[in-house]
Formats: sequence, structure tokens, C-alpha cells
Amino acid sequence: MTDILVHGAVTSAIYAMLAVGFTLVFGVARILNLAHGAFYMLGAYFTYLFATLLGLPLALAALAAIAATAGLGWAVERWLIRPQRDSSMAVMMVTMAFLLVAEQVLLVTFGSEVVNVPAFADAKFSLGGADIGGQQLLTLATAVAALAVLWLLIQRTRAGAAILALSQDPLAAQYMGIPIDRVYGRVVALSAALAALAGVMAGPFLSTSPHMAMPALTKAFAIVIVGGLGSLPGSILAAILLGYAETAVAYLVSSSWTEVVSLVAVLLTLLLRPAGLRGKRAAF
Repeated sequence: MTDILVHGAVTSAIYAMLAVGFTLVFGVARILNLAHGAFYMLGAYFTYLFATLLGLPLALAALAAIAATAGLGWAVERWLIRPQRDSSMAVMMVTMAFLLVAEQVLLVTFGSEVVNVPAFADAKFSLGGADIGGQQLLTLATAVAALAVLWLLIQRTRAGAAILALSQDPLAAQYMGIPIDRVYGRVVALSAALAALAGVMAGPFLSTSPHMAMPALTKAFAIVIVGGLGSLPGSILAAILLGYAETAVAYLVSSSWTEVVSLVAVLLTLLLRPAGLRGKRAAF
């Protein structure tokens, strides 16, 4: 039971960082950014590139990886999403194309083998009889801190007020003089940074390969469906529920059944509560 509690918290933390960024973009821009899985993958690969191949200190490499991915997120919004924003289907197609291109570029550049992303902490700890790595504990702490900073950004800053206004009424926000295109770009960049942070922290103890983007996107999509598209609290709640459910199934049944948990949760949500646990029009 202690193993489930401890490792479930780590899994939930990774899922929360993935899903919050994904639902943030939908809540503000009303689009499904299918490039989100690529940002998670790029965060891990940029860290490997900067730290292992270029020899930068790990902390600097991680910050550079997050910044580079956020920049790519802004570029995706500016040159791929913005021209197609009036068509949800076109946005989905062009962002999926970006994910597939990124996957192929990494496959050609680094090969299909798993790469070793360096860890911030290699020590092992025992919590109530459960063994856990220092990197996993750091991932949990980082996720909590990142979500707290995001909440403060949205609730306590002018930039956050603009995001709130845009999520609730884009037309009124435009009449109030809020530069909506600039805010959309910032939101996608912030979403990419959160996904990259998840990749940076989880990369050392999860498999980092060019095939990690699609499973991450699928997991984020499942979580926001269960939590409610556009609801940040719903995404966090769903991430916790699915993270613990998958961990319990892995320990009590078999790890090969963990993917079924998300599929069953999505199916039950669509059948019983299509809006999700906290679904609503406004993002926050």
C-alpha cells in the first residue's frame, strides 16, 4: 500500500504537468494542440543534447531545454496554429503533423534506441517502507511547485488577468484592448514549457525515445476528457485519480494492464458524464 501511495503520487505529478498545459490551451484558445506530446519529448531530448552532448551543467541544460521548447511552442502558435485558428480540424491536423515531423527528426538524428537523460538526484530513499529514487521525489516536488507558480501567475498577475479574460469572452477581451494574438502565443509557449518540464524531470527514470510523444499525448488527452476540457482543477483531479489507479493496477495486477485504466476511465466518462468531472466553458 505504501508503494502505491508513494509511486502513485509521482505518476500523478507527471500526468498533471502534462495535462494542465494541454487543457490550458484548450481553455483559452478553444483548440486541441496535438503537438503537445512533442513538447514533452523535446524537453527530455534537449536536456540530453545540452547536458550530455554539449557538456553544459545539468541545471543550465534543463533551463535551456525548457526555454527552447517554449520558443518552439510560440513558433508553432505563430506560424502553424494562428493561420488555421478558425478551423479546429485544420489546427488538429497541422499540430499532429508537427508532432510526426519532430518524431521523425529525432528518430533520424538519435536513432530508435533509448537515450540516457542525466538525473538531478541519484540517491535512493525509503519512505514508510517504499523505496523511491531521489529523481522521482524531485519530480513530485517540482510538479507541485510548478502548479503553484502557474496558479499565482494566472490569479495574481496582469498577464494572468488577460488569460482569464480571454478564456471567458474573447470578443470582450479584444474590445478591452487585450492583444489576443500575443496572449495566445504566450499560452502555447507556457503550455510547451510545462510539458518540457515534465520531460526534463521524468526523462531520467522513464524511457526517453522518439516514440514517447504519442503515448504522452494520448495520456494528456485522456486526463482532460475525464477532468473536463478547459478545466485546470479537473485536469489535476483526473491526473491524481488516473495516476493512482494505474499504479494500483500495476502493483496489484500487472503493469501490462495500466493502459486499460485510462481507456476505461474515458469510456465511463463519455457515457456517464460527457462534460467530465469539472467540465465548463471557462478555463478556470
